[in-house]
Amino acid sequence: MNAVTIRHILDTIAEMFPDAHCELNHRNPFELTIAVLLSAQCTDETVNKVTVGLFDKYRTPQDYLNVPLEELENDIRRIGLFRNKAANIQKLCKLVIDKHDGEIPPNYEELVELPGVGRKTANVVMSNAFGVPAIAVDTHVERVSKRLGIAKADDSVLEVEKKLMRKVPRDEWTLTHHRLIFFGRYHCKAQNPKCDVCPILEHCKEGKSRMKAALKKRSVSS
Repeated sequence: MNAVTIRHILDTIAEMFPDAHCELNHRNPFELTIAVLLSAQCTDETVNKVTVGLFDKYRTPQDYLNVPLEELENDIRRIGLFRNKAANIQKLCKLVIDKHDGEIPPNYEELVELPGVGRKTANVVMSNAFGVPAIAVDTHVERVSKRLGIAKADDSVLEVEKKLMRKVPRDEWTLTHHRLIFFGRYHCKAQNPKCDVCPILEHCKEGKSRMKAALKKRSVSS
């Protein structure tokens, strides 16, 4: 995919979602880290419903360590994999206190050392909490990148991230991350994508095939 095509895709998505942003509610880097950890295999909407009460009850890393694990599990029970996530939160909080004076470290290498924090979470925290350009590849970013031909269908998440970093200007990484998420979440959905009104359908092989099949079906039925 050449630079002209990438530019067209980025500009079009920017026009569609000019206000794209992180939809996880948080007030500081620590809360954002907890929210992103909770969001694995769970919708942001569900996470926000849980963190409304969670972030009122637990304000600091020590707060999460002051309760039994079972109590924390119960507080996040609506979240998928809540037992594993509760255990990781307490381990993360202990490490943040012991090694980082109770503060979320502002660099990638130390972030990924925290329990429950992988590459995606670290990139989200770096870009949204500390203003460092990053592209976090979640399910929406991966799906859209592959559908549009920015990445290959069999590329790993890391390969998708690297290709986006090469093809997107660095100062646009964070905004592009949010816009691709919005595009995937509200337009190019996993099921029933809005191909019939998509302004960048020309770049999507899957979408063109989907539209062709739909036209053929209508033609046969008529």
